[in-house]
This record gives sequence, C-alpha cells and structure tokens, in this order.
Amino acid sequence: MSWNKHLEDLKRREALAEKMGGEEKLARQHARGKLDARERIKRLLDENSFREIGKIAGKGDYDTHGELTNFTPANFIFGRGRINGEAVVASADDFTVRGGAADAAIYRKLTQAEQMAHELKLPLIRMIDGTGGGGSVKMLEDMGYTYVPFVPGWEHVVKNLKTVPVVALALGPCAGLGAARMVASHYSVMVRGLAQIFTAGPAVVAGLGTGENLDKEQLGGADIHTRNGVIDDEAQSEDEAFGRFCLTFPLMRALLLNVALRMTSRPVKKKALPTPCRRTAARLIPCVKF
Repeated sequence: MSWNKHLEDLKRREALAEKMGGEEKLARQHARGKLDARERIKRLLDENSFREIGKIAGKGDYDTHGELTNFTPANFIFGRGRINGEAVVASADDFTVRGGAADAAIYRKLTQAEQMAHELKLPLIRMIDGTGGGGSVKMLEDMGYTYVPFVPGWEHVVKNLKTVPVVALALGPCAGLGAARMVASHYSVMVRGLAQIFTAGPAVVAGLGTGENLDKEQLGGADIHTRNGVIDDEAQSEDEAFGRFCLTFPLMRALLLNVALRMTSRPVKKKALPTPCRRTAARLIPCVKF
C-alpha cells in the first residue's frame, strides 16, 4: 500500500493553511499596520524553533467525487517553540479568518494549547487578536448551539494561573473571550492604537439605546486599560511589545515558577512562640467608639 497520495493530500492542506484567510484579507491586515499570525510567531520565537500542532485543522469543501476543492484553516495557531533557548507554548489568533472569532475556531486547539502548557509546565504566550466567546448568531446558524455559558477549556486557563507563567499580548481588538484571555494572565501588554479590550464592541453599545456612540479607543483603548489595572504595560508597536516581553521574560519566568511551586506545595508548619506577643496599644483604645 502506497502512502504517496495521502502525503500529497497532507502537503496540499498544509499549503492551504499557510494562506490563512486569503490574499485579500491578509492585505487588509497588513494595511492596518498589523502583522499576521504567522509573522508574529516568527518574530517572537527563536528561528526555526516553532513546531506547529493541528495545522490542517479547519473546514474543507469537497466536490461530488469527494476531492478537496478548498480549505479554510482554524483561526487559532499554536505549538511549541523556544525563546532565548527556553521552551514555551505559543499561540496566535488569526484575524484574517472571521476576525479571529472564537466560534469560528476549532475550540479543541485552544483547549489543547492551555492544557499542554499546564501538563508540561511550560510558559504560555498568547498573541490575541480576536473576538467572541462562542455565542454569535453565526454559530447558532451553523451548529445550532453556542458555548455559552460554559466555555470549553476555561478550566485549564484557570489552572495555568497557579502553575505556569502566562503572558498575553493584545495585538488587535479583543472582545468577549479575547478580553477574558487577556485578563487571565500574569503579564499583559497592549499595542496603543492597534489593540482595544472590551466585553462587546461599539456596535453593541450603540444598540443598547443609551445614546452613547463610542469608538473602539473610547470604549477600551490603551488610555483606559493601562491605567485601570486591566493591562500591565503598553507598547507603540508590535515589535516593541515583543521586545518588552523578551526583556522581562527571564525574571518573570523565574519569579512565577517559584510562586507556582509554592502554591502547589504544602505550607511549612512553624512552632508557636513560647509566650503570646502582647500588642495592646492603650493609647488607641479611646479612638475606638463602642
């Protein structure tokens, strides 16, 4: 039995996956001053260190003979790689496929990325440029159900906060699940002008009938979220965001791994003092009204 046909089909699907959302949508992404998902992975990780997982996961179109005619890849790319020689799990949302919407992804990829980081105890880097959490009208039309209120894989997101360093880079609009994934991290950076973070976008706010017409920056730009505690840091460009991360990564990794180790170990029991400390401050008693 020859495997040539199957190998050729695999190579064809991988080539189609490389095209992401297609030339037109990639051009639109670049025209906005944004890198695409695969460029981001190349910029951040050590050269030739990325090993992608689930590259051919997506939706295929077939003719009457069962031959593949077209292929739309999942809009979530992830795998293992290295940063300055250190092993990490890296993921990137592909905005060129349905705006990076979570309900257009293969949710098992996102779940596997989070689970892999947890089980292998590897730092997790999320490059977020997407929206939604699985509750759109489009998903109801296609699948007949949504992920709301339960979001698959969120239990791994929570586990990772106490077991591995998690970094989130906001590189575009982050709404719904994208916003939640930004917040559920130990260190976060957003790119001024490119990234915004909100529960729902301006169109939804305008539809509430309150008379408010806010743009993305007014609703969730860097002026808001780098000052209210949602985001830790800001950058003027994607390259600067990658640079800030790489600069803090060694110290952050050592610190967070130490914290994670302490959180998962039993506390040390200490002996009680031979005599209780008396900390009564008589001069403060009149200050307390009974």
